[in-house]
Amino acid sequence: MKKLKPVILLIINSVSLAAILIMNTLANVLPLNGQTTGEISDNLNVLFTPAGYVFSIWSVIYALLTVWVVRSWIVSGRSPDKTGVTAIKYAFAVNAVLNASWIVLFHYEFFLLTFAVMTGLLVNLIVIYRRIQYSGEADTFTLLPFSIYLGWISVAFILNIGVVFNSFNFEQGLFLAAETWTAAALLAGVLLAVLLSFLMQDAVYPLVFVWAYIGIFAERSATEPMLAFIASAGAIVIAAGAISQLLKQKRFLQKKTG
Repeated sequence: MKKLKPVILLIINSVSLAAILIMNTLANVLPLNGQTTGEISDNLNVLFTPAGYVFSIWSVIYALLTVWVVRSWIVSGRSPDKTGVTAIKYAFAVNAVLNASWIVLFHYEFFLLTFAVMTGLLVNLIVIYRRIQYSGEADTFTLLPFSIYLGWISVAFILNIGVVFNSFNFEQGLFLAAETWTAAALLAGVLLAVLLSFLMQDAVYPLVFVWAYIGIFAERSATEPMLAFIASAGAIVIAAGAISQLLKQKRFLQKKTG
């Protein structure tokens, strides 16, 4: 029975990924509730929302997750722990349920519930990431899709807060102007990216924030110059932190192999 367990987990992960891909496709092809994800986002007008092209990162995430699943099957006979399958256990299946639930709730405009699900998704990815990291046998290629996935959900978590705000007709702000709240969110994002990059010793995670912040700069430069400036400055700071982390990892590897 123990020998079958990795295979069972591989099947569960494969089905989970397929479910995520199908749900995401149908949500915009049908579309669910007669509106695409982009159309809903445009109607909410959250200032933290980056330019549309930034959301293409989902294609990168799903492509990398597909590679991860395929690679897991390939190496399963020799070393199932190398791709973190046994370490993650059923967490990726939970991720699929949360991912699909968020899409349905968002399309049917249950925005407060989407925040609860997004919180669960963020916690779930942290659990997956840490389980892989502490498994001992998993390699860098196993962490890569989850570094990017976690980075994007971290950005989406902040964005989701703005979605909830605007869904309650606080588009112009609550106590403070919307621009002020967005500026605070941008600064919080910089702190989060740099701090978690340091704690996780991950140079890839913060690069997702750089990608998002460049997109926010592109989206807001013509209408909100202050936010565009903060986004661009934030991208530079985060990129510097990522480079610093990369150099630190390089020195560590040199000492380890030297």
